[in-house]
Amino acid sequence: MTETQERRVVGLVAGSHVVNHAYLVALAPVIGAVAAEFDVSIAAVGLAIGVQGAVVTLLQLPFGYLSDTKSRTAVLAISLVGGTFGIAATALAPSYYWLLVSQALLGVGIAGHHPAHYPLLATASSETNRGRAYSLHALGGSLGFAIPYAIAAGTGYLGLDWRWVIGIVALLGGGFALVALPVARRFPPSIARPADSDRPTSRPSLDGVLRGGAQLVRSAGLMGLALLSFLTSAAAWCIRTYSPQLLADGYGLAPGTANVLVSGMLVTGAGMILLGGSLTDRIGPGNVALGGYAALAGLAALLATGSLPLAFLVLVLPFSGTISVSRPARSTLADRLSRRSDLGKNFAVVTIGISLGGAVAPPAFGALIDIAGVRVAFGVVAILGVVSLGLTKWLLGHVDGSARTPKATASD
Repeated sequence: MTETQERRVVGLVAGSHVVNHAYLVALAPVIGAVAAEFDVSIAAVGLAIGVQGAVVTLLQLPFGYLSDTKSRTAVLAISLVGGTFGIAATALAPSYYWLLVSQALLGVGIAGHHPAHYPLLATASSETNRGRAYSLHALGGSLGFAIPYAIAAGTGYLGLDWRWVIGIVALLGGGFALVALPVARRFPPSIARPADSDRPTSRPSLDGVLRGGAQLVRSAGLMGLALLSFLTSAAAWCIRTYSPQLLADGYGLAPGTANVLVSGMLVTGAGMILLGGSLTDRIGPGNVALGGYAALAGLAALLATGSLPLAFLVLVLPFSGTISVSRPARSTLADRLSRRSDLGKNFAVVTIGISLGGAVAPPAFGALIDIAGVRVAFGVVAILGVVSLGLTKWLLGHVDGSARTPKATASD
């Protein structure tokens, strides 16, 4: 593997992650406008986002199996094409029910990204650079989260409606797919497809699938990481989706100002991902994860008070995404718990936790906001941060020493 080839793979996967995450949150900055046009509640639009997350969750293991046994680049291609159609359908949805269908289609497109991304990164990157490779991947995702908010701020200034926000995201994603697919086709077979020794020697059967599923469930470390992924995903989805409501309802800011601040928060989080990747390679993923979740709990509790002075709010809000610093660490923990032949499936299990957070959090927190207010919702985020901190400490006591130190394990 040449350094040039490694950079090409990491760059394309990071770009794919930008698109994937822009699709994930495309509705979030315009959730109020969508609810008003279709005459439904904020919780109902949260349900549409949740439908997307549910589809992503259901398709994780099927796409993980395809990635591990057939072709990682084929899974990536399916996702890029399906996502483009799904986001375009969302922009054109004529009714709330069509919005639900469009989000389900978008979920199909989103679902294959992680099962393709992580095996590609793990195969293309060296052990000494793996934390940084995962951090660049996570950086792309964080930038993707920021893009719809920035577009919403710009279109709002121009007086354009919410469909322009989704439509511009669709154009950006479709353009990337047109460029990325020919590049991915030129990846060498050693990266694009699993090695022959890693492929199953027998035809897949229901009994084999059940045995494989049982093996995954019996892995305490992997199940713990899946639960951790669910908790932190739920917290992150509340922050990304409802920060504009917190700023508007809790602090009295105008919607345009709120979206600019949230975009800034996500960009800052992107920078913290790079820091997290470097620290993961230097001091170990366990220590980085503990610090990130402790900061999440503290900052979410501060925001939930609703009483921060505006100047302090502008300083604190960008760092409420400190959960981002732990993302390369979580990926590296999953990598070290995996055999090379199980990368797609194992990361699919972890992504199921992430996707379940995406399915549950938007409607659940939307309903909580309708009932009790947005400040209470951010108080719950602080609690999730504390629980994540405790779960991480438990995990570090139940996996091997490589969780805390950057040494390679036998699986590498």
